[in-house]
Amino acid sequence: MTGTLKKKKKPFLGMPAPLGYVPGLGRGATGFTTRSDIGPARDANDPVDDRHAPPGKRTVGDQMKKVEDEEEDLNDTNYDEFNGYAGSLFSSGPYEKDDEEADAIYSALDKRMDERRKERRKLAEVTEEEWLSIPEVGDARNKRQRNPRHEKLTPVPDSFFAKHLQSGEKNTSVDPRQTQFDSLNAFPGGLSSPFPGGMTPGLMTPGTGELDMRKIGQARNTLMDMRLSQVSDSVSGQTVVDPKGYLTDLNSMIPTHGGDINDIKKARLLLKSVRETNPHHPPAWIASARLEEVTGKLQVARNLIMKGTEMCPKSEDVWLEAARLQPGDTAKAVVAQAVRHLPQSVRIYIRAAELETDIRAKKRVLRKALENVSKSVLLWKAAVELEEPEDARIMLSRAVECCPTSVELWLALARLETYENARRVLNKARENIPTDRHIWITAAKLEEANGNTQMVEKIIDRAITSLRANGVEINREQWIQDAEECDKAGSVVTCQAVIKAVIGIGIEEEDCKHTWMEDAESCISHGALECARAIYAHALQVFPSKKSVWLRAAYFEKNHGTRESLEALLQRAVAHCPKAEVLWLMGAKSKWQAGDVPAARSILALAFQANPNSEEIWLAAVKLESENNEYERARRLLAKARSSAPTARVFMKSVKLEWVLGNIAAAQELCCEALKHYEDFPKLWMMKGQIEEQTENMDKAREAYNQGLKKCPQSMPLWLLLSSLEEKAGQLTRARAILEKSRLKNPQNPELWLESVRLEYKAGLKNIANTLMAKALQECPNSGILWAEAVFLEARPQRKTKSVDALKKCEHDPHVLLAVAKLFWSERKITKAREWFHRTVKIEPDLGDAWAFFYKFELQHGTEEQQGEVMKRCENVEPRHGELWCEQSKHILNWQKKIGEILVLVAAKIKNTF
Repeated sequence: MTGTLKKKKKPFLGMPAPLGYVPGLGRGATGFTTRSDIGPARDANDPVDDRHAPPGKRTVGDQMKKVEDEEEDLNDTNYDEFNGYAGSLFSSGPYEKDDEEADAIYSALDKRMDERRKERRKLAEVTEEEWLSIPEVGDARNKRQRNPRHEKLTPVPDSFFAKHLQSGEKNTSVDPRQTQFDSLNAFPGGLSSPFPGGMTPGLMTPGTGELDMRKIGQARNTLMDMRLSQVSDSVSGQTVVDPKGYLTDLNSMIPTHGGDINDIKKARLLLKSVRETNPHHPPAWIASARLEEVTGKLQVARNLIMKGTEMCPKSEDVWLEAARLQPGDTAKAVVAQAVRHLPQSVRIYIRAAELETDIRAKKRVLRKALENVSKSVLLWKAAVELEEPEDARIMLSRAVECCPTSVELWLALARLETYENARRVLNKARENIPTDRHIWITAAKLEEANGNTQMVEKIIDRAITSLRANGVEINREQWIQDAEECDKAGSVVTCQAVIKAVIGIGIEEEDCKHTWMEDAESCISHGALECARAIYAHALQVFPSKKSVWLRAAYFEKNHGTRESLEALLQRAVAHCPKAEVLWLMGAKSKWQAGDVPAARSILALAFQANPNSEEIWLAAVKLESENNEYERARRLLAKARSSAPTARVFMKSVKLEWVLGNIAAAQELCCEALKHYEDFPKLWMMKGQIEEQTENMDKAREAYNQGLKKCPQSMPLWLLLSSLEEKAGQLTRARAILEKSRLKNPQNPELWLESVRLEYKAGLKNIANTLMAKALQECPNSGILWAEAVFLEARPQRKTKSVDALKKCEHDPHVLLAVAKLFWSERKITKAREWFHRTVKIEPDLGDAWAFFYKFELQHGTEEQQGEVMKRCENVEPRHGELWCEQSKHILNWQKKIGEILVLVAAKIKNTF
């Protein structure tokens, strides 16, 4: 009894009190001591024994404050940015047991770090032999980790499948604990079909009911190909692995919805609510089935959509979705059921025909459909496509009876009929559909195909009249598109007749020329050349005296026609516009390029009669004679020109002829005579200086350039030639001064800035060159030649960034595009480089340097065919400009070289130093 009533002993009784424990402190009591303790216990505010002490020392607290004040020195000289005021922050606090323990740990750490430092210093004394004798660290892993055993995978034998087929099990998956044959899990719905049809037909050997292992192997290979293609990217030759799916088991790749599981659950709940609220709403069933399909639950999707067909038996979309989700034979059964509910649905019949694999079965389905829906053009077209031409003709004759308003069926029937029958068919079609233009155009094409071309224009004119009478608006753009289609189909006469009939419809008289030229350009861009030719022909009939129209037509024939068609057009052109020098010159050049020099001379003689004393025609005649080595005739022509039509260009050509033929004295004499009359023509000063340079008379060359600059201070080539002369003579300081002076007289000139930068770069002063380039880009921020040079002044890693800046400033500048192409070339990105070269020559075909770099690129990386194509395109456009190009084309030794030869010369001079 006493034991049960005895109180439970408290665990802390008899144990020593913890450090700093004050009894009753939690209840608000203060600590106290008795006389038996050491010393009296006093509160901080208790009076001390000295009751007559001065103020400030009467209590213990006052004395403690005094001590603290004395200890803490807050003078600024005692402050340190890192440590604060001198002295320890907690020096006034009590030093307890945990402080002592912390100090011991810190001192042990300091001691250990000192030992390690000493050991490291001793490493400097270790010899190479001692270092090599240190033993290697052993492999600390256990045996299983060191020698991992590969997991053994045993394929399931065929007997396993045969056994399960015979037992008639309906499992939709294989337990991974029973087999390691992973490829079986690749099929989303398992090996057995959930519908009573048994196995999926694709995996069964026909006629035996046994599993075809060959097809399973093929399916496995197909699946592996799909998986490999999902994780590989052959664009850059590297394998790209999706980090999300890298460590995921391959079986989890079947559902690829990529959505959050919570979103799917919400969608499923929402759709369920819609189905329950309105079970006769077809989109709800379709959306539910598609959601389950996307998440990989194909069987649930099939069950849902079949439930939907029960609830919405009159919905075409639900039946079509059910047919899509079901496998082969089951889908056919679904479609058959759909036809019973919707016997007039064309889409269901089309789907039924698609499900059939045998052509005869397809025909049978479509014919059955036509019995029920004989007015459907779609069904007739599908049925006709399956028939042979003779049967198709019979079917179409029935089809046009059932669907007399279908233009396509009438035109298809006309194509299959003979000429006479086709005319009858088209006449019937016109009676039934008087508002369709295609029937008239087809009739015109039919007449043209049978050689009856004189009827074509009449048919098109009657078409316009008839359609207008029936209230049809003639849409000009649509008719031009029809004409383009006729052109592409080879019906040239029909195309021309259509263009002639509709080209002027709906256009104001003052807009005709501009609109027709735009139409012609549009047809050329679409590849309809006959349409463009017809438009130009019509425009020339309306505007026979317009030089610009003749020129456009001539350039069109030059680019897209034959030499004969061009010469015939130019002959008509000069008859209507005899004062148009360019047309005479084009005709003469065409004859000359064909090798018919006498005909070219006769054209120029006629041009002289029409345009007496024309500078252009004089110079063309001189060029014709000099190019054909008739130098005396050329001299006589130039002498006549100087006397009858003296111009600066005539004198310049005279000097050039004597210079290239080696008559230096005659050239100098002519040059001096010319400068008396035309001292403000800079090319004469340039030629004088260059002739003196050629004879190595540098002082006279310098004097000629300086005199020229006094007369023509705005001529950039003169400044550049003088600077180049000083640079060749080794006078870099003088060359620099000349360029600075030229920049002062011609501010914001990129050519002068570029030469200054190059001068410093060639002298090895790259820093100064970079500084000058920065100034140049500030003064000329939109200069393409400066940006192109700036790209290659940078170090290789920074070039790409610089090229991006250049493209932002000068997006369509050919020099910048060429620099980007060269940049890709230097990085061996061949395809991209070729693409940028194509862009450059397209945006500025007159830039010879671009063609030269392109040709050099193709010589190194292209085929002979690509090289020939670049050469041919370059010869067609005849480039005239470009720094490297002009160096070669204007050199006196190359004066008779053709475009192709100059291209080869310039390409040979190019080095891949960029």
